[in-house]
Amino acid sequence: MLGCEGGAVVRRWLTLVTGLLECLCFAGAVFGWASLVFVLKTEGYFSYLCVNTTGVNGTQFLDCSGQDEQFSLIFTIASFMNNFLLLPNGFLFDRFGTMVARLLGISLYTSGALFVAFSSSALSVLLFPALSFISVGGILFLVTNMQIGNLFGSARSTIITLYNGAFDSSSALFLIIKLLFEAGISLRASFLFLAACGVIHLVRTFLLLPRTHIPYPLPEGYTYGINCGQTKTFSPEQTAANCNVQSDDVTEETPFNKESAEKVATFWECFLSKFFIWHLVWLSVMQLRHYLFIGTLNPMLQRLTQGEPSLVSTYTNAFAVTQLFGVLCAPWNGLIMDRHKGKPRAPGMSEKEADLRASVLSLTLTALQCVLFSICASTPFLPLQYLTFILQVLNRSFLYGGNAAFISIAFPPCHFGKLYGMIMALSAVVALLQYPCFTLVKGVLGGDPLYVNIALTLLSLLAFIHPVCVYLHCRGLAVQRGKPKDPLPSPSS
Repeated sequence: MLGCEGGAVVRRWLTLVTGLLECLCFAGAVFGWASLVFVLKTEGYFSYLCVNTTGVNGTQFLDCSGQDEQFSLIFTIASFMNNFLLLPNGFLFDRFGTMVARLLGISLYTSGALFVAFSSSALSVLLFPALSFISVGGILFLVTNMQIGNLFGSARSTIITLYNGAFDSSSALFLIIKLLFEAGISLRASFLFLAACGVIHLVRTFLLLPRTHIPYPLPEGYTYGINCGQTKTFSPEQTAANCNVQSDDVTEETPFNKESAEKVATFWECFLSKFFIWHLVWLSVMQLRHYLFIGTLNPMLQRLTQGEPSLVSTYTNAFAVTQLFGVLCAPWNGLIMDRHKGKPRAPGMSEKEADLRASVLSLTLTALQCVLFSICASTPFLPLQYLTFILQVLNRSFLYGGNAAFISIAFPPCHFGKLYGMIMALSAVVALLQYPCFTLVKGVLGGDPLYVNIALTLLSLLAFIHPVCVYLHCRGLAVQRGKPKDPLPSPSS
């Protein structure tokens, strides 16, 4: 028995570490787009859109704004698909479990890598499906790994944010590909290697992850993967009771708990709640600011450096290197949200209420970081962009880690995949505004993004409404707990 328990502990830690490496090395690669664009321009992708133009002083120069628009459109579509398809993928994950979701993600990611590998300047159009496939496959890696936080209850939010930080840091993958390209390794060889890594993802899916889901709170005796001895399982009826819905699935090995049969809010009650609506606003305005920054980074650097290739390369590398530190920044947010764990709660305060109260500081700090990042990004001073890169990776780590952690705190775990997918899908619709913004800057504003940046900075202020809403909710609960119960009538009355 001791051997089985020891094996379970080792398996949990192995699951945690390998999941972290998977997110760190693969999941969010698409957000390193600026590094890959540098390589693609060198290889001549969409170069036919560059035309010789005469300037105002009669000088000839090469206008590649059409090429930049194509690269911006590819990133816009890929980032949209990354979020929007989380809606059906979230339902798929909740309904069919981890294995099915991961097999879909692995197939998409591998296909996307192969599309890039066999693309060329003559087949530049292959980048459109390729980046979208890599994007959607990568986010499925993240979604199926975040549930690992349920295995470590007291550090649950910290682990969820850690995985999201690793997702952010994985954008440095395209920097590595850029550096390898400059060292003589072809783009095709790099992406064929990424495609071959699908075998590693498959092995991990079958050996180190549950077939369905990891429950929370974690029931006593819960096991998954390869086990020794007899195992206990949920019946289909018990599984359905856990979310108050009908289901034909059999969950992973875990004993039935009567508390799991308690009535929980339905998906639509969660979706129409004020928490979900304001959380959607909180995420959407900040995500739009980040997506527009990433999608226009290369032309912005071209403008601030007067097109000096060595300077553009230096700042592109600096941006990509800062992305590596996302995995170090994100756990700070989780520690903020988990800081009350292990401390005695006020009489009558539930764990959910304590989690919500702890999230207020996290939500506020994230909104403040975004405003500061946006102000720096709006300032046309080249050396200041180093600070912009630091604030961007810090804020992005807090944003996505805090998003996932808040959904896991505020809503029933059985709706996590659906609600996470819904909020990412709806925020993706808002993020589509990045392309009209880019077109506006290139056209009407003559390449100067100042007014668009100011507008986005003001829009980011809306994010402060959400933490205020959560704070007022928690204060209302505290007031209710403090009210004395109605006294019994006296005998004389």
